[in-house]
Amino acid sequence: MAAAALCLTASAQARPAAADDPSYSATTSVGVHNAYEKAKYPYFADALDSGASLLELDVWTNVFGAGWRVSHSNPFGNDNNCENAAGPAELRTKARNQTLAGCLADMRAWHEAHPGHRPILVKVEMKDGFYGKSGRGPADLDALLGTTLGDALLRPADVVGGHADLDQAVRAGGWPSRSALAGKFVVELIPGTVEENNPLDTLWTDREYATHLRDLSAAGKLGQAAAFPAVHRAASGDPRTRYTDATLRPWFVLFDGDASAYVTGGIDTAWYDDRHYLLIMTDAHQVAPAIDGTSPTEAQARTRVSELAARHASFATADWYPLPSVLSTVVPRG
Repeated sequence: MAAAALCLTASAQARPAAADDPSYSATTSVGVHNAYEKAKYPYFADALDSGASLLELDVWTNVFGAGWRVSHSNPFGNDNNCENAAGPAELRTKARNQTLAGCLADMRAWHEAHPGHRPILVKVEMKDGFYGKSGRGPADLDALLGTTLGDALLRPADVVGGHADLDQAVRAGGWPSRSALAGKFVVELIPGTVEENNPLDTLWTDREYATHLRDLSAAGKLGQAAAFPAVHRAASGDPRTRYTDATLRPWFVLFDGDASAYVTGGIDTAWYDDRHYLLIMTDAHQVAPAIDGTSPTEAQARTRVSELAARHASFATADWYPLPSVLSTVVPRG
């Protein structure tokens, strides 16, 4: 694939490409870490307007608070720029610090105001994992995502099609083209930092949701699933071998880890690209030589995106919210 950038604007992405219409897995784009933080965007609608192809939310589910809470470090309440807009007219008009349902409502309202928008991957870090005992398990998340986002959601079943599982589907070219994904959100789930450091938690988000996908598929109900689990943290070889239950491995086609680890850790990142897996490289600014994590020059940020595209990243993420021209960049992968 040519090395020249495909600098697709939001309006251009809304139209089917006449000549060059790459698969979703054939491009590299840019994401914003913790896009729900008010210091970055006054409202989540501003994050959606930014042009970024990936936006991250942190979600808490523990028993010490009600509902699905969105915040960075407060497990008991909400601290975010979401406002629970009922429609486009309410965007940027209401009180913030809403639940996950409120963030999803803003996404739906923004979607209605921008039909045919660029595909946006919504990365959800489940800070402390699922809590099914209080109605916050995988099926409950599916119901919430489906109710709020509706037909704006790309579901695993849409990718699987007539194949046996996600792995078989994407290796056969199952990701839709970018133009086919116009107007869609893709939800990625990763285990959270609290969950991963909790010695009492033996069922992390990745394994729990992959089990959910496998079981739904076996029951002929895969269409109910609304999200894609990711293998978290970079590792050599096939990172899915960490799952001792081999029946879970074909349900992972997203991989998410530190960009520096992928670049300097002796990892064959072409392995992901060859199989059409999505590879999210985080903390893109820290790859040597490090650049500013918030406000590098536009040239520095663009160069870093191109470097990680050559390393087969699907998404390069950082806190580059002051650089919308960089956030909207889409380049060929590999």
